Amino acid sequence: MSVHRLLAAAPAALFGGIVLAAPAAAHASVQPVAAGVYDFSLGRLGATTGALLGLVGVVIAGLALARPAGRPGAANRPFRAIVAVVAGLISMALGGLVAATADGGLGTGNGLGGAYVAMLVGLIGSALGGLALARCRRTG
Repeated sequence: MSVHRLLAAAPAALFGGIVLAAPAAAHASVQPVAAGVYDFSLGRLGATTGALLGLVGVVIAGLALARPAGRPGAANRPFRAIVAVVAGLISMALGGLVAATADGGLGTGNGLGGAYVAMLVGLIGSALGGLALARCRRTG
């Protein structure tokens, strides 16, 4: 290849390299950055809080269901059932909020997996709480 052709092709190659590299660089900057293993991002915090709140709702609903109607602590049963339903609903809402605002998919550290767990545990807690509330209204 002659020097003349090399010098004539250099600006075109440089321009083509810049034009073609710019969209690739822009695309790389738009991709979500995965959180580190030990980083506790806001998504992880929200999902963990929602999952723990849903777990509290499941435990309280289980206690409300396990308490027989004739026992002395049965007066707290409607209150426990209502608390379980509310905790489950808040857990589902928080999990849904984290799932809707997560930047990346599963495994990126943005709390998407925890959000799904929070929604599932919240659904179980509110369903068990509703069952306990229906039982205490029927027996009371």
